[in-house]
Amino acid sequence: MKYIKLLRIRHWIKNILIFLPLFFSGSLLSAADKILNCILAFVCFCLVSSAIYIFNDIRDVEQDRKHPRKAKRPIASGEISVRTGIVIMVILIAAAAVISVIRIPVSGLFLVVYLLLNVSYSIWLKHIPIVDVSCIASGFLIRMMYGAFVADIAISNWLYLTVIAASFYMALGKRRNELVNTGEDTTRKVLKEYTVGFLDKAMTAMLSLTIMCYALWSVDNTTVQHYGSNNIIWTVPLVIIIILKYNLDLEKKTDGDPVEVFTHDGILISLVAVYACFMVTLLYFLR
Repeated sequence: MKYIKLLRIRHWIKNILIFLPLFFSGSLLSAADKILNCILAFVCFCLVSSAIYIFNDIRDVEQDRKHPRKAKRPIASGEISVRTGIVIMVILIAAAAVISVIRIPVSGLFLVVYLLLNVSYSIWLKHIPIVDVSCIASGFLIRMMYGAFVADIAISNWLYLTVIAASFYMALGKRRNELVNTGEDTTRKVLKEYTVGFLDKAMTAMLSLTIMCYALWSVDNTTVQHYGSNNIIWTVPLVIIIILKYNLDLEKKTDGDPVEVFTHDGILISLVAVYACFMVTLLYFLR
């Protein structure tokens, strides 16, 4: 159990974004090579992201021990030693590198960029307001670009903008809840640069932009021609409901982390499942 906590396996759900380009291309059930590439890319990203979590835990071990929740993490609590953490981190990165080199060599650049970005974030960038949330949002975008590259699929600019806006919204929401729940007594220095009012306004802007970009993607001529109909527009109300439910949960939950918010709400999970079923029907059975 302690190693599962160390690897943050629960957070691997974020890496599902890698499959998004393949899913929206309508090729998820037919392109075997692309599916295999995406699966291996998913594995590589899970290994690298877990390595980064370990790096952060090792670097912030002293600060984490002062935090009521983070103090329970395996390295901060002493369940796993720093030396063991370093060994596991190196193994994870080496395994990801081997898989990437064997199957999809050039795509390894995405892993390198993600790794360097997060190391920079942990050491320096997380202390700079706006830049910190930009780094968090970039992680989601890199996942999607990585998936598009390994599957050799072009993505609509509107869909890219949707993911970018949604990523900023979730990153800002995480900072908002951290600020609300810790106030001035916090181990995260950058929170002193933010106010709840600013974060609420920025979140509202990103939420609106997310809905607008998704709606524009659904009616874009390229989208309509690709799927042979304009039925995707009927998913817009469902997307709005999902976003509003997430936003409501964010107001109530004690942790603003997207994975925590999502996995603790059965209704939200059900809504996403309904959306997924609706999209599968539109993209794979009604074309």
